Amino acid sequence: MDTHEEDRAAAYNPPSRKTIPPFEALRAFDAVARLGGVRQAARSLGRDHAVISRHLKTLEQWTGAKLVERTARGVVLTEDARRYHKDIASAMDAIAASTIDLMRRGYHNHLNIACSPGFALHWMSRRVGMFEKLHPDVDIELRSMDRNAMTGLNEADIEIRFVPAYRVALKLPAEMKAQEVASVAVMAVASPDYLAQAGPIETPRDLIHQRMLHEMDFDSWAHWLAAHGVYDELDLTGPRLWQGHLTLDAALHGRGVALVNALVGQAFFKSGQLVEIGRGNPAFRPYTEGKYLIIGRADRWETPMIRRYRRWLMDELNKELATFRRPAA
Repeated sequence: MDTHEEDRAAAYNPPSRKTIPPFEALRAFDAVARLGGVRQAARSLGRDHAVISRHLKTLEQWTGAKLVERTARGVVLTEDARRYHKDIASAMDAIAASTIDLMRRGYHNHLNIACSPGFALHWMSRRVGMFEKLHPDVDIELRSMDRNAMTGLNEADIEIRFVPAYRVALKLPAEMKAQEVASVAVMAVASPDYLAQAGPIETPRDLIHQRMLHEMDFDSWAHWLAAHGVYDELDLTGPRLWQGHLTLDAALHGRGVALVNALVGQAFFKSGQLVEIGRGNPAFRPYTEGKYLIIGRADRWETPMIRRYRRWLMDELNKELATFRRPAA
């Protein structure tokens, strides 16, 4: 060790280990703060909720500060806890990102792709084998994600996300990059059995009296109806199933009318399992609800693996959208 290195070593005075809590406790606290509850954190980390509660208690004992208030609806963070999490969240993100970078340095043929459950199941999983045949050296991991998650920096090399036009524009961190890959029409659909009992549906307004299937809120249907000229103040009802692949499944089983985009729904149109309501009727003009984006880290955007995948996905989507024909009802 030369003199300068010795000086730097002597000058480095790390904080006492007593000020750094057990990492498992920090990890549990971070998950509770980000996800809004003990049970949500437990599911995310693959732990029992009692284990998460013990980690929170450990952190409270370690810091001597009260971090959570227990209410009838679950735990809520104290003001001290919210301030503490704001301070440590970026450090937790940095640890995760750096660790994944380190893990991937020697593993250049692995590609982790994240997308919504419906797109993963009904489009990507049926075609990803084509990419694997073209690139047999690639090891692909495909995972579905909740529509509200932003895996982005830490959990995926590529994220494919559907962004509805009516929601707040997606804001990405400076270190992320996005590319639009498809603009997709969304239509109202139902099973033949449901429609056989539903009575005539001649205009979009008639759908108000049908059993509408919703995701996490009523916004999608409200905006779809508004785009079709139904601007009334509507008191929409119907089950909320939280995710598009669940409303699709409910429609397939005759439980009501769902909104489905063309890429996810086309196989069911072709098989006759779903019918596009109002096809050929000018009142049911196509409604472009949003776009699919590819999202990834800017510093990995032009790596050979990710560049190859982006080009392949763009080619496949362009071919499919160019030849897509809405089938007869």
